[in-house]
Amino acid sequence: MNYIKRFISLLFIIFIILPAQNQAFQLKKRTPKDLPPVYRKWLEEEVVYIISAREKEVFLQLETDRERDLFIEGFWKQRDPDPSTPENEFKKEHYRRIEYANKNFGRDTPGPGWRTDMGRIYIILGEPKTIEAFENLSECYPVVVWFYDGMSRYSLPNSFYIVFFKEGGAGEYKLYSPIRYGPQYLLTHYYGDMSDYEKAYRQLYEVNPLLAEVSLNLIPGEAQVIAPSIASEVLLASRIPSVPKEMVKPTWAEKLLAYKDIIEVEYSANFIDCDSQANIIYDPSGGIYFVHYLLEPKRLTIEQSGSSYFTQLEVNGIITDEKGQTIYQYERQAPIELTAERLASIKAKLFSFQDVFPLVAGKYRFHVILKNTVSKEFTSFETEISIPEIKSPYLAPPLLAHRVERNSKYKGSVKPYLISDIQLVPSPRNDFTRSDKLFVFLQILNLTTIQRQSWWVEYIIANEKEAVLVLSKEIRSYVNWPNILEEFSLQDLPPDFYRLRVRLLNEKKEEIMARESRFYLSAATFLPRPWVMSFPYPPANDPYFSNIIGNQFLKKNNLNQAKIYLERAYSQEPAQVKYALDYAYFLLNGQEYAKAKQIALPFLATENRKNFLSLLGRACQGLEEYAEAISYYQEYLNHFGTNLPILNSLGECYYRLGNAEEAMKIWKRSLEIDPNQKDLKKLIDSIKLKDEKSP
Repeated sequence: MNYIKRFISLLFIIFIILPAQNQAFQLKKRTPKDLPPVYRKWLEEEVVYIISAREKEVFLQLETDRERDLFIEGFWKQRDPDPSTPENEFKKEHYRRIEYANKNFGRDTPGPGWRTDMGRIYIILGEPKTIEAFENLSECYPVVVWFYDGMSRYSLPNSFYIVFFKEGGAGEYKLYSPIRYGPQYLLTHYYGDMSDYEKAYRQLYEVNPLLAEVSLNLIPGEAQVIAPSIASEVLLASRIPSVPKEMVKPTWAEKLLAYKDIIEVEYSANFIDCDSQANIIYDPSGGIYFVHYLLEPKRLTIEQSGSSYFTQLEVNGIITDEKGQTIYQYERQAPIELTAERLASIKAKLFSFQDVFPLVAGKYRFHVILKNTVSKEFTSFETEISIPEIKSPYLAPPLLAHRVERNSKYKGSVKPYLISDIQLVPSPRNDFTRSDKLFVFLQILNLTTIQRQSWWVEYIIANEKEAVLVLSKEIRSYVNWPNILEEFSLQDLPPDFYRLRVRLLNEKKEEIMARESRFYLSAATFLPRPWVMSFPYPPANDPYFSNIIGNQFLKKNNLNQAKIYLERAYSQEPAQVKYALDYAYFLLNGQEYAKAKQIALPFLATENRKNFLSLLGRACQGLEEYAEAISYYQEYLNHFGTNLPILNSLGECYYRLGNAEEAMKIWKRSLEIDPNQKDLKKLIDSIKLKDEKSP
């Protein structure tokens, strides 16, 4: 059962994720009217002011009530300020605001309080710091002024006013806009020009200075002439409505829509956003390209058991080509166990999962899902990958790192972002402080000896206005070619967004190729850096990688290269079951039966005998050694149970030996199991017809 689950987990992307990426947002358009009443009420009443347009779009595309329930669960989880507590404080406060709005607003309207302007602002912003009501002034219509303070945490002005008034003195309180209305609309006896804001302002000032000020400008301290504030209009029309909708990225909803048919129910609503990146690095020691990648989820949930802390990560990755065919897929299990001391040291840090795998030349789509099997949370990453087939001088894209660790103890191993004995420490955000060094790793491939001696590499760091640093160096000055590592001090650069341009120049300083990468220099003196989880692998020339590369070439139908690498893996470690099976089956499919049999025979005396029975049966059958094939097929069926291809091949071997009666018995048993075997029926009918014609 566990094997089946893992198999499904590995294959799910082929049948679901890839089509989902193209189809997820092409479903039939629905409106809230198409929803069952309980979900329509949730969408149009309960979360109408806080759901983003993208989240609403996704919700309307869900097909079943189960999916909608999962969405609603995820909607609140994404907004939970402290997932470690049993209660969702945001959700509780939101429904408290709705209840308050319904009890206290809308008394002058037939509708519920949440529909009113006061209800809407209250639900979005919460309790104002102060409320001043001007409802009994004969010179102006009823006005209520709310004052908010400490709002910069929502990317709003730190303090501002919200004004409501009864237009014409009757009806419900309406949201007041300085540009849409102006002080003229607040005065009961204003008879001047409706476009003369200054006159109306001065008349209102005589009534109440505060009302006069907020009639033109809702943001205290904003310098202006006596005219309606545009910034106040932007605050009302755009910035305040966007506050709850920008609290959470809609990525979680898109992932739920894409993965809802695959991710287990308990995961579906628990998507965690992440930062990620993937880089292609050539390993000259093995002549192989490796994909190095990392995922930094916004959080990692750790469970406690006694005095230890633990969780279990499961990683599923898949590489598909431009036709959607699977070229490589894998699964990783990553248990995490921490002491209380270790947990305390990393609790405030981000978490970075890093991994690496080899890949042959081509253009691909890379998908990876990281699941926390304990907390039932998941994150994902998708990107395009191109492995070049280099036939001319080639400059690889630069990889930026904020730190390097030299003389790594893992030297000689394949490890994420390990280059020889140098461990690169990149950030998927390419963010740096001025105390960081900017480390630039790049590779220049396929140069002749003359080119390596005479060509140059140039680095240009520029902001949006100008280049702030230019460095040119001869390629021959880098002793570890094709690997190049350069470092730059950032101490003298001001905080800003920068662009690094790397140019490959010939001996005449003519540009052959150029690459760019962007980075951000923060004003902060400290940036949070993650603790890293990764695995070291064998050296690049190990049979482990030769086997993977061979199977990738096989998937691409490049049989010549597939044979080279599969044979290399087997010859380096012939006792390894996987290498022997993969190479032997390759030979078998190429009708090299004797070689396949030769590889398999030594395993008959081992505990892995059963894994080679089918292969040996097919090899002996191909060599017309039918009696020996029968013995392997029968042993296979005794051990594994019914297998129709094996059963049919067993019948054929009996028939080839002249035992048609036994062959017919076997084939009839096969048809009893699956009557829809047309080719087998034709074979049996042709044999019967032949027998009838025989004298």
